[in-house]
Amino acid sequence: MTSTGFSLPRVAIAALLRQTGGGTRTGEIYVMERVPQHVGHETPLDMLNRPEGFFPFHATDDGNIVLLVSKARTVMLTVPRKATLEDPDRMSAARTGRLELTLADGSQLSGSATIEMPAHHSRLLDYLNASAEPFFAITTREEIHLVNRAHVLYARPED
Repeated sequence: MTSTGFSLPRVAIAALLRQTGGGTRTGEIYVMERVPQHVGHETPLDMLNRPEGFFPFHATDDGNIVLLVSKARTVMLTVPRKATLEDPDRMSAARTGRLELTLADGSQLSGSATIEMPAHHSRLLDYLNASAEPFFAITTREEIHLVNRAHVLYARPED
């Protein structure tokens, strides 16, 4: 197989990867420089919710290698909050709900979910059930945790 030398421009984002079995790795993910659905680069959530089953992860804590990571075995990917641009118009129309998650490995995560749904469907239950996409975002003060729905045991509203 020959290489054409063609590649899409990518942006590197620092990330902490948690996989099934409790393992975590520090490194970088790569998102597309431009996407058709919004202004700016692809968000880490966009990347995780693409239909492909694997994504590249540059592990900087283990020999500086690139791993092809299974999305199905990814429990959570954590990125700095500044890694995702927030559209102020969209955020002004959204409601924020606080919740605590218990993951399949027994760990817990507390944070906020941005609920962009009609008022009559704006409960946390509606947010968690609204999408068939495998990953959703929980935001804390400094980080965004992109959680795989398949690895959530239960969620408890904190509001």
